[in-house]
Amino acid sequence: MIVGIPKEIKNNESRVGMTPAGVFELVKNNHKVYVQSDAGEGSGFFNQDYQQAGAIILDTIGQVYAMSEMIVKVKEPIAEEYDLIQQGQILFTYFHFASSEALTKAMIKQKAICIAYETVEDEEGTLPLLTPMSEVAGRMAIQQGAKYLEKPVKGRGVLLGGVPGVAPGKVLVLGAGVVGIQAAKMAAGLGAHVTILDVNMKRLRYANDVMPPHVVTEFSNEFNIRRLIKTHDLIIGGVLLKGAKAPNLITRDMLKEMRPGTVIVDVAVDQGGCVETTKPTTHEDPIYIIDDVVHYSVANMPGAVPYTSTMALTNVTLPYALKLANLGWEAACDKDAALKKGLNIVEGNVVYQEIIEAFGWEEIVA
Repeated sequence: MIVGIPKEIKNNESRVGMTPAGVFELVKNNHKVYVQSDAGEGSGFFNQDYQQAGAIILDTIGQVYAMSEMIVKVKEPIAEEYDLIQQGQILFTYFHFASSEALTKAMIKQKAICIAYETVEDEEGTLPLLTPMSEVAGRMAIQQGAKYLEKPVKGRGVLLGGVPGVAPGKVLVLGAGVVGIQAAKMAAGLGAHVTILDVNMKRLRYANDVMPPHVVTEFSNEFNIRRLIKTHDLIIGGVLLKGAKAPNLITRDMLKEMRPGTVIVDVAVDQGGCVETTKPTTHEDPIYIIDDVVHYSVANMPGAVPYTSTMALTNVTLPYALKLANLGWEAACDKDAALKKGLNIVEGNVVYQEIIEAFGWEEIVA
């Protein structure tokens, strides 16, 4: 198969779809790999690294799309890429269709094979291709939240770990999934007082077992959320409904109940956000303030640490990319039930029910 690795063109996205090590494995399996010039530079991988791994360097993104049977990337295609996508071309990347009707309709129109990292699901119900980026984003959420709690950027002026004689900051984590657990771990490591909310008692029991005593768990409901937001300094949105739009757990009216300078980091922004006032931002302009509450909702948080993120992503995507290249998408999906769940749109047909439900469609909209 001919595999293409284009340069990411989303604002401040420095990750790349595959490391040179991943390219080496594809070439070893007799596939041809085209890499756009300087595609890996932001992650610390250079043209010569890819050439040494066996890739052919192409000058433009148009060439990569035109000459490849499968495109492997990181983020969903943006408007400038839509017309480059060919009918029947495999696109293997994060899509998060439920948060963008425009993207969904564009991919239906292009009649591509859209396989979404975030809906590949194994027998245990975990999402192996989303997990590493959720781990990065969960850990980063505390780094960013701690920074934006500082007064010069309109935060409350609270040091999360406190100091002797001064109580530590309080962190509220919505969701005890991968993002929530990683965020709680980082916050606890800084010495903050952490409260984790979830509706899944199994996840709360797990959190209770593995976390230190200054991390507490409570059942998630509107009453508890309204009570806790009044006293917590940093709120992490880590809620995920597989392939579907995230629920709004914090509504606009709740902001008035928070103290001025409270910080919200909504990691669920890729799926529409779990805070009603969430809107996607970029690393270039990451925050905005509503009702004196600082919102951080960068849609590609792991893009700020591209070396770590690209390495972690290739670790998990490469085995699936190899199956797709070795067998073709139909045979690969027939043989691998986890990969089959990654199929979202196939040659103009939406095959993932949660996408149809997200937009209230009764049937496929062409």
